[in-house]
Amino acid sequence: MTFDLPHPGFRAALAAAPVIAVVRAPSIPDAPALCAALAAGGITWTELTFSTPDVVPHLRAAVAAGHRVGAGTVLTAAQAREAVEAGVAFLVTPGLRPDVADVAHETGVPVVLGALTPTEVATALDLGTAAVKIFPARAFGPGYFKDLRGPYPGLPLVASGGVNAGNAAAFLAQGALAVCAGTDVVPPDVVAAGDWDEITKRAKAFTAASGSPS
Repeated sequence: MTFDLPHPGFRAALAAAPVIAVVRAPSIPDAPALCAALAAGGITWTELTFSTPDVVPHLRAAVAAGHRVGAGTVLTAAQAREAVEAGVAFLVTPGLRPDVADVAHETGVPVVLGALTPTEVATALDLGTAAVKIFPARAFGPGYFKDLRGPYPGLPLVASGGVNAGNAAAFLAQGALAVCAGTDVVPPDVVAAGDWDEITKRAKAFTAASGSPS
């Protein structure tokens, strides 16, 4: 079975570098420097979330500096439009958000919709997602990805929520297209302090443990 999903180029690029750093911080002192620190550690996808105050200027700055950055925790069409206008490479939602999917399709930007159950996965496919984010991944474990690929063989799944250096390789081995690295790589206090050397160190450790290209 194959799925006629939009944005095959996005998925191919994600498969080649299958780690997305998901940043949730009270503040970001320098978004381009943060993205550069992650890239130095082998993580070239960065997701800045709307849970960070005033995230749009940070998105705009990172995009202007040439980084591959997306917007996460996108809950509304208005947020999606703000992110797209900032130039993001992709959008991510924590759950099924049809209005966000509509904006993504109108603007030609890949969207990764969040889902958990098989029914929600099917709905995400109906909404034209580029890949499906399974959240919270840690609560169900890597084996859940193998189970989902039974009825959905070849479906591009992204593991998010509780993924760390100790379990990332297992999620990838069980069929995840990519994994999301959160506080294991970008702790909020470290990001807010602008400790970019520490971010690079953590990114290197994560990519090495997961077996991802660095």
